[in-house]
Amino acid sequence: MADKPVRTDKATAVAELTEQFRSSTATVLTEYRGLTVAQLKALRRSLGKQATYAVAKNTLAKRAAADAGITGLDDLFTGPTALAFVSGDVVEAAKGLREFAKANPFLVIKGGVFEGKTMSATEVAKLADLESREVLLAKLAGAMKANLSKAAALFQAPLSKAARLVAALEEKQREQG
Repeated sequence: MADKPVRTDKATAVAELTEQFRSSTATVLTEYRGLTVAQLKALRRSLGKQATYAVAKNTLAKRAAADAGITGLDDLFTGPTALAFVSGDVVEAAKGLREFAKANPFLVIKGGVFEGKTMSATEVAKLADLESREVLLAKLAGAMKANLSKAAALFQAPLSKAARLVAALEEKQREQG
């Protein structure tokens, strides 16, 4: 009888992890061996609202990933594993994890999943090298504004040229009489 509550707890944990895998934009797997509880708290705080950071048993996390339809992560579920479930800007979360890993070498990024595709640790690092969503949107808006300004000037040029031509013709006609 003592086994039933444990199994229920495990089933609940798998269901929660499965839901987090499904609802997250990305998930990054890390190894946290050697980090103190205080450092883990600091990591969770540094991720803010971008991501939740959860320590999970490998067997439960592996089952949850399979239940969520995610494949290709089985090799990453070795050693002490923690999962960063990203619900906000993936680039910002990847940068936060990378910066924390630089300051705390015990945090090792193993790999992850982004939009259903598995990623290696190198690919997560490349993701962290991208500019944030806000910066990219600002650049896009600036480029669009510049192109619209050029287009407006281009469309306005023939009109102003025609207006100058008409004014010159009127001036010439007045001079002639």
